[in-house]
Amino acid sequence: VLTRRNADGSDSGGTGVKVDSCEISIADARIEGATCESNGFELVDKPNDATRDFYDHAAVLDGYYEECAEIVQENTGASFVAAFDHNIRSALGKEAQRRIKGGQEVQGPAYMAHGDYTLTSAPQRLLDLTKPSSTNDTLRGLLGDKPLLTKDNAEAALAGETRYAIINLWRSIGETPVITDALTLCDGRSVVPEDLVVFEIHYADRIGENYFTLPSEDHRWLTYPAMNQDEALLIKQWDSAGTLAQSSGQHGDGSKNAPCTFSFHTAFTGPKLDSKAPRRESIEVRCVVLYD
Repeated sequence: VLTRRNADGSDSGGTGVKVDSCEISIADARIEGATCESNGFELVDKPNDATRDFYDHAAVLDGYYEECAEIVQENTGASFVAAFDHNIRSALGKEAQRRIKGGQEVQGPAYMAHGDYTLTSAPQRLLDLTKPSSTNDTLRGLLGDKPLLTKDNAEAALAGETRYAIINLWRSIGETPVITDALTLCDGRSVVPEDLVVFEIHYADRIGENYFTLPSEDHRWLTYPAMNQDEALLIKQWDSAGTLAQSSGQHGDGSKNAPCTFSFHTAFTGPKLDSKAPRRESIEVRCVVLYD
């Protein structure tokens, strides 16, 4: 089960993948509430710089990466946070053939429930960040041959001496609140290991892994209606302190006394949406998080 991804971020399509659409009930997270620690996601009020051009690769790297790291650090209390990658998505991106100035191709919303990392790819990504950036890495233009992390920090985290996480910061970058192609997130505590399907992403210089999920009536899905530019959504992609991570995939994150490992997320099409409503535009920045 795999796809091949080229240097501009485009996928060649899936191999060994059979995708079924399904209907799910989605609760209002603004009413029910959620935290990144327990559920795997959390919305925070963080006003956006209205003058920033998110379609300018250099502008995102030079200023927005640091801003995202500060937001994640403030929310988690971690000792170290650094942004290392990002995606721009637009529901009209491919249709309009729009590209990012100095960067990758604009991607469409991902209509596939997925988690960005697995038991294999999360620790591997941590190790990768101790090496000079590879061809496909966004940081190559920023750091050159310098690594983002020290080997000592990464090895301590992978040995279980310290905790590490990967958290994405998602933000709407459209002029109007998100109405179409919105994002829904699965409470990490409602997922069990039997739901997980490993999906490989073949790059020119490495192989990454995502998790897909089998449908389950036990999954608890939520969304934040009408997200706007002045709100930032934290989405946990991996947490080494989660029960699933700690048990090497033998147990799910059902405990209320422990953090969840990650949250599945996907774009979705809701009922009775105005076809003329503005289409979603968003940015998602990946951050590596280290704790003492």
